[in-house]
Amino acid sequence: MRAPLIFALLGATSVSAQAGPWAQCGGSSYTGPTSCVSGCSCVYLNEWFSHCKPGSETSSSTSTASASTTSASTTRSSGTSTPTGGGTFATTDGLHFSIDGDTIDYIVGTNAYWLPFLTDNADVDSVFDHLQQTGLKVLRTWGFNDVTSVPSSGTVYFQLHDAGSRSTTINTGADGLQRLDYVVDAAERYGIKLIIPFVNNWNDYGGMNAYVNAYGGDKVGWYTNAQIQSVYRAYIAAIVARYKDSPAIFAWELGNEPRCQGCSTDVIYNWAKDTSAYIKSLDPNHMITTGEEGMGLAAGSDGSYPYTTYEGSDFSRNIAIPDIDFGTFHLYTMDWGVTDNSWGNGWIESHAAACAAAGIPCVFEEYGMKDNHCTAELEWQDTSLATTGMAADLFWQYGQQLSTGNSPNDRYTIYYGTDDWNCAVVDHISQI
Repeated sequence: MRAPLIFALLGATSVSAQAGPWAQCGGSSYTGPTSCVSGCSCVYLNEWFSHCKPGSETSSSTSTASASTTSASTTRSSGTSTPTGGGTFATTDGLHFSIDGDTIDYIVGTNAYWLPFLTDNADVDSVFDHLQQTGLKVLRTWGFNDVTSVPSSGTVYFQLHDAGSRSTTINTGADGLQRLDYVVDAAERYGIKLIIPFVNNWNDYGGMNAYVNAYGGDKVGWYTNAQIQSVYRAYIAAIVARYKDSPAIFAWELGNEPRCQGCSTDVIYNWAKDTSAYIKSLDPNHMITTGEEGMGLAAGSDGSYPYTTYEGSDFSRNIAIPDIDFGTFHLYTMDWGVTDNSWGNGWIESHAAACAAAGIPCVFEEYGMKDNHCTAELEWQDTSLATTGMAADLFWQYGQQLSTGNSPNDRYTIYYGTDDWNCAVVDHISQI
């Protein structure tokens, strides 16, 4: 889903004399600092990218006012394959999922993209407490927040792409990945599993165009630009290193709704194949999925736009990639120009059949209706529950009262404790 951009990108970029943990320190055409702060060493990845890899679990360097903002917490990973914080790694079991050792016929979850951008820990805890009480088991939330200039103080961001120096720096500070750290820690404590995508197709929270702004090219070429893909992989490596031992990670996701309008389906397929293999080489224990909308599906097609390959996707081909553990698809009839909401039932059944043929679970990862959540959504939920191959659905999106007011409302939001919540969430869970 294309979420509203709520953080302004303000301020000027400054570059310190030394690069911080996971920051770029070399590469073709790179003009930034080439030495690393104490505790890190500059590690060559490829001709386009070298980065400062922490030599130990922590680094004492801090620079809160510069592009190379760092912190005392550069990684949470212990470097082992044993999960920390209780629980076990989620896995697939045929067309279903196993969570903490139990195979579950059907899982209900939700999306809250904004959760890692909150700065009040009590708000984060409150969200997880409500999810746990309701019986929602999986939460999908953004693992990216890219900016092209340093934002105002106190604004959370994860990665800075600087066009001036043609460099990228990962923010591991208190207004950076430490916010995602708290979300993962809270998920561990409350027994909630997380799906974390690494990049956005849309411009909200930077997206692919934030990379293009710094390194050139265009969005279509994002998938094949060697330098951009090196930067993207460096970010993946940093995130995976922090959480690869956490049982709270349900799955890594290549991106939110990857599209390549007018491209050959080879573009997204090859990117997904290569990237998923790379992630598995870093972390063989967690599942991986594409984060796609399910477009480009021949079986069950009525020839309408979502079934075509116009956006560069071939759903059946993508889910057959060896390192993709389950399929994802989304449903927004109002945004896709579909006037008959019952059309969504066939969309669900077609994708479930494709996943069943591939022998993997299918996740109805995003869906919703603007303003009225107790009509078509309920029919879609019933269809998903009744269809072989469907293993989970995650409604878009969760909402509640926070210390700063209501969480973001994009008209799809279902707020905790409301009448819509009772009919679209509580009643849905009670059917399982």
